[in-house]
Amino acid sequence: MSWKSKGFDPNPKSMVTKKLTLLLCIGCFCAGMLFSDRMWTVPEAEDKTISRAMGVKDERLKLISEGCDPVRKDVKHESKDILSEVSRTHNAIQTLDKTISNLEMELAATRAVQESIINGSPISDDLKIPETNGKRKYLMVVGINTAFSSRKRRDSVRATWMPQGEERKKLEEEKGIVMRFVIGHSATSGGILDRAIEAEDRKHGDFLRLEHVEGYLELSAKTKTYFATAAALWDADFYVKVDDDVHVNIATLGATLARHRTKPRVYIGCMKSGPVLAQKGVRYHEPEYWKFGEEGNKYFRHATGQLYAISKDLASYISINQHVLHKYANEDVTLGSWFIGLDVEHIDDRSLCCGTTDCEWKAQAGNVCVASFDWTCSGICKSVERMKDVHRRCGEGKNALWSEA
Repeated sequence: MSWKSKGFDPNPKSMVTKKLTLLLCIGCFCAGMLFSDRMWTVPEAEDKTISRAMGVKDERLKLISEGCDPVRKDVKHESKDILSEVSRTHNAIQTLDKTISNLEMELAATRAVQESIINGSPISDDLKIPETNGKRKYLMVVGINTAFSSRKRRDSVRATWMPQGEERKKLEEEKGIVMRFVIGHSATSGGILDRAIEAEDRKHGDFLRLEHVEGYLELSAKTKTYFATAAALWDADFYVKVDDDVHVNIATLGATLARHRTKPRVYIGCMKSGPVLAQKGVRYHEPEYWKFGEEGNKYFRHATGQLYAISKDLASYISINQHVLHKYANEDVTLGSWFIGLDVEHIDDRSLCCGTTDCEWKAQAGNVCVASFDWTCSGICKSVERMKDVHRRCGEGKNALWSEA
């Protein structure tokens, strides 16, 4: 059998092909060895990198556990610096506010004197020395709203809950409580009504005369003038308005207000929200009823007019803005409207409006009322005849004024 029949061709070209194949195999082997060597060295490098990273992490955890994390210490230190700066800024603002408030008080006092001179009106003794009063800090100024025809009411108040003479002066000096009957002037300046008040004032020395013409329809204007004048004369924490037919326990009032001494912009009273009366001829008719919405609407919350108190900054606000503050027909509504757009805290304290029938048992139970009156009369009914009896049943006791106020 020949070689061709067995499928073998002894051609020299086939020999060359075998050599190339052998060389190709050797080259592939070498390349494989080289590639394998590189594959094994990469994980080693990665292990070193991971090892280094783990070492750094462990070191960081160790620093943090020992409270030595530099980043966190810097953040904590920076936070303390920020809080400290905020605190200093807050204190500076408070100091600036107090300075501005004092300057506003002095400006209001100066304006009051100037207006008195320009109008040719007599200047009260209090207005003549505002700089002396400005140095004294008071707890509260109590303005007792009264009229020319209310002499007997004033005497009933003097005989019961309002200290007289040297005792009233001692109350101002030792307790920081100022009390005055508040009244303006008659339409006929220097007439018989004004002379009667002047004679009464010479006897008792307990009036605050306002640059205001008295009249029932002018109560809102009188209230505004009272707060502006009182804020100019006395640097007090609170300014109180009370009617002369209401019974008041002064020591209890002082203690009640003192609880709110640190609060800014405080408005304290018995808050209510009565109907807006559009019908003409009825009591408490509101000519500007249409401003409060549809017929049948109620007023916003405001303190009842028998007694309420406002803090110093609110009295200063009234003093500064008195020429642009709008007046409604009803005095209590008017005051409440001035605070609607302000950041004011309304405090509803029902001890400021006890009835004359329940103040006695409340006093016996240890809950002495600040003020007592009859809702049906918007004051104590027949107050001239009944004030002493109400004082006897509902009063806090004479010693309370010197031990608690």
